[in-house]
Amino acid sequence: MAAGSDFLQLDATGVPRGGLAGWLTDALRAAVADGSLGVGATLPASRTLAADLGLSRGVVVEAYRRLADEGLFVTGGARGTVVATAPRPAPADAGTERRAQAPLDLSPGLPDLSAFPRAAWLRAEREVLDGTTAADLGYPDPRGHPLLRREISAWLRRTRGVVAAPDEIVVVAGVAQALAVLSRVLVRADTPAVGVEDPGSKGAREQMAHWGMAPVAVPVDDSGLDVEALRRAGVPTVLLTPAHQFPTGVVLAPARRRALLDWAADGGLVVEDDYDAEFRYDRPPVPALQCLAPELVAHAGSVSKTLAPGLRLGWLVVPARLRDEVVHERWMADLGAPALPQLVFAHLLASGALERHLRRVRVRVRARRDAMLDALREHLPEVTVHGIAAGLHLMVTFANQVDDRALADAAAADGVLVQPLSDHRIAPGPPGLVIGYAAQSPDRIRRAVALLARSARALAPGVNVR
Repeated sequence: MAAGSDFLQLDATGVPRGGLAGWLTDALRAAVADGSLGVGATLPASRTLAADLGLSRGVVVEAYRRLADEGLFVTGGARGTVVATAPRPAPADAGTERRAQAPLDLSPGLPDLSAFPRAAWLRAEREVLDGTTAADLGYPDPRGHPLLRREISAWLRRTRGVVAAPDEIVVVAGVAQALAVLSRVLVRADTPAVGVEDPGSKGAREQMAHWGMAPVAVPVDDSGLDVEALRRAGVPTVLLTPAHQFPTGVVLAPARRRALLDWAADGGLVVEDDYDAEFRYDRPPVPALQCLAPELVAHAGSVSKTLAPGLRLGWLVVPARLRDEVVHERWMADLGAPALPQLVFAHLLASGALERHLRRVRVRVRARRDAMLDALREHLPEVTVHGIAAGLHLMVTFANQVDDRALADAAAADGVLVQPLSDHRIAPGPPGLVIGYAAQSPDRIRRAVALLARSARALAPGVNVR
């Protein structure tokens, strides 16, 4: 049996047989993190490395697969297995030893970026460039390219029930720009107060406040937004995530949906952030609110979770009374969205490539959710888990008082990134954590939860952890 390999001076001597794949995965990840393996470097063939280390080829194949799942490696090309990217740096206050490791990022809202359909995107890009006209490269229609708006109209009708003709859709740079554009229109109309879910997205709340809106907390319970509390708040607009509420994961109940639209019929505007609507595992689909009352609901969505947030591509469907002003604000923002990414995305929609991609990703993400649930049951058995039926994250709350901000800080020092529930609250409430699972492989999820439990034990000895 070989004692080791010249490649990275790897030596499996003393590693328990059941831990060989994890050991090799960690060693290769560390080599990428510290620069020993640079981006573009080619890994040895799995048979070669297995022979050098005296291991079964299956161990090497499994390690390569895990790192491909994390997006660090690309496998299957003409060059074999290649380093695709370097891991993100660990938090600045982490110890020197931990800085050499890739952080275990369980931030909510972070999708499985390693699953981005690079080959399908490249094929679509080539076909788009072959057919692009000179007119396509001029200053764009501020509403977005007509071809993309046509495809989005059909896609939303088919998958979300949204009723919107192509001319009623405005292409935006993600939901953040949709909120910015709407906020500027509403502030100019002297209706700047907006009800927001509590708990609800801190980022969305801050986004609207930046553009002059005044957020007013409206409580959320197991049925979603409390519409009677919304009435008492006296605001003309409300922002909510009805398909998969952030961060609790609840679905707006049918009775609440009816009550909300009754409220809007009295002169209110519902801003529907269709957050996480594409990812569901244990429940049937929930149609968008917009299809029930198109003139009362502004509907916003994006590709940030289905493809990648870096594309900065989304859509906004608004009632007719606001459309001209929204289009004007969209034009004033940056003269319109870039044409080529719009056309590529339109091709993915028209060809069915996006739907095929989503089917594959749902299977991967569900497996990661299941790994998260198993790890929580093993290492943090006393927490209550919320919102597991859909989405890319879940929420946990504690039976006893835990400083969730301090716990998130302690976890970050151990290289595990989560968000404290308190960050997403306006009124005081039970402590908890908001934890994403889509961006990490199952083995890294299990390791992250074990480290999180260790942080919880050190911070609050009364917490039951294993």
